[in-house]
Amino acid sequence: MNENTSPALAAYERRSSVERNTTETQISLQFSVDGNGTASVDTGIGFFDHMLEGFAKHGLFDLEAKVKGDLLVDSHHTIEDVGIALGIAIRKAIGDKKGIKRYGSCILPMDDALVLCAVDLCGRPYFAYDVEFTSEKIGYMDTEMVKEFFYSISYTAGMNLHIRKLSGSNNHHVAEAIFKAFAKALDQATVFDPRITDVLSTKGTL
Repeated sequence: MNENTSPALAAYERRSSVERNTTETQISLQFSVDGNGTASVDTGIGFFDHMLEGFAKHGLFDLEAKVKGDLLVDSHHTIEDVGIALGIAIRKAIGDKKGIKRYGSCILPMDDALVLCAVDLCGRPYFAYDVEFTSEKIGYMDTEMVKEFFYSISYTAGMNLHIRKLSGSNNHHVAEAIFKAFAKALDQATVFDPRITDVLSTKGTL
C-alpha cells in the first residue's frame, strides 16, 4: 500500500492476475495499482521489456509478466496480447472505482521528445493516437506496435486514452516518453481523493 491508498479502503488490495493462452501467445501477468514500481518482465522483446519496466517504475505499479509468443512470425501477437492482458488486469485491479480521481494527464519531456497522455477511467473505451515514428523498429520492437499496444489496453480496460507526440525526433525517446506519460496519467487517475465518497460521475456509476 502506498500514499495513493485511501485509509477507508486500505483493506481492499488493488491487484489482479490474468492468464491468457492462445495458439499464438501464453501470458501470465500480475498487476498491482498500489505498488512500489517493481517489475519482473520477460516478453522475449528486449525493448518492449524496457518500456514495461519504465511503465511500472514511473507509475509506481508492480508488474510481473511471463510471456511466450510466436516471435518467429513477428512481434505483433506478443505485444498486442500483452496489451489485452494488461488492460484486463488494470480493469480488474481498480474494481468499482469508488473514491478515485478517474482522470489523469501528463505532458512528459524526455530530451527532445515531448508527449501528452490523458486518461479517463470511464468504462467506455476510446483511443486517440497522434504519433509518428521515423523508423520501423527500435531494437526488435516494431514501432507500429506502440499504437496497437495502447489500443488493446484502452479497449480491454474500458478507458478513454489519448496519446499525442508534441515534439521529438529520436524514436527511442518518443516511445519511452509515451510509456512513462501513460504511467503518470494512470497513476494520477487511480489516486483516491477523500472528497470523493462514491464514483466521480453524475450517473452514479462508471
